[in-house]
Amino acid sequence: MKTFGLIGKTLHYSFSKNYFTEKFLKEGIKNCSYHLFELETIEKFCSFLDEQELHGLNVTIPYKESIIPYLEELDPEAAKIGAVNTIKFEDGYLKGYNTDVIGFRDSLLHKLNGRKIEHALILGTGGASKAIQFALEKLAIQSTIVSRSKGDIHYKELDEMCLESHQLIINCTPLGTFPSVDECPPIPYQYLTAKHLLYDLVYNPEKSLFLKRGEASNAEIINGLPMLIGQAEASWKIWNN
Repeated sequence: MKTFGLIGKTLHYSFSKNYFTEKFLKEGIKNCSYHLFELETIEKFCSFLDEQELHGLNVTIPYKESIIPYLEELDPEAAKIGAVNTIKFEDGYLKGYNTDVIGFRDSLLHKLNGRKIEHALILGTGGASKAIQFALEKLAIQSTIVSRSKGDIHYKELDEMCLESHQLIINCTPLGTFPSVDECPPIPYQYLTAKHLLYDLVYNPEKSLFLKRGEASNAEIINGLPMLIGQAEASWKIWNN
């Protein structure tokens, strides 16, 4: 039996286990299983490895960056991004990859359908944010990081002129994730228009408060499910290459 899984801190509402379990059934993939592994701290990773025989792992919040010192090698893109969401195991040798880039890029291009966007706001500074910034750079879309502390600008600096010039806004924070569905990033939603596209990496609920408020201003919206599916399939290819 080949064992795959996801490590993170709180995984009760994870997409990954159901997705891969259904994938194995639909595609007739035998002798494979996918599990959720909650780690209280990243320092427990080594002892966790001693207890498991693994063929591949996904990594989620809050360990996409802190997992890096525990890996023997990084794929060049993951090294540039500084965050890992996929680990391949080869005879105890651990190599880190970032498939968030693929999932986000492909889902965004599909949603844009040829539409040209030059500037984007990225809300949040974590590991997912780094992957999004890298993907936008490859698509020649200039990005500005918005944060309360570590970004290019503070949320308080967002005004009508800023939103008018940044028609793509990506929420890379966990705000609005179930069960805290009444939360959303503190942007000036009154300045959103039909020209805007709001992308929320949150997928549970299907339509977050961030997306609902964008939709109320006639903005286009997309949640994180297409990105998750894309990154999951890219992970599977890496594990079986």
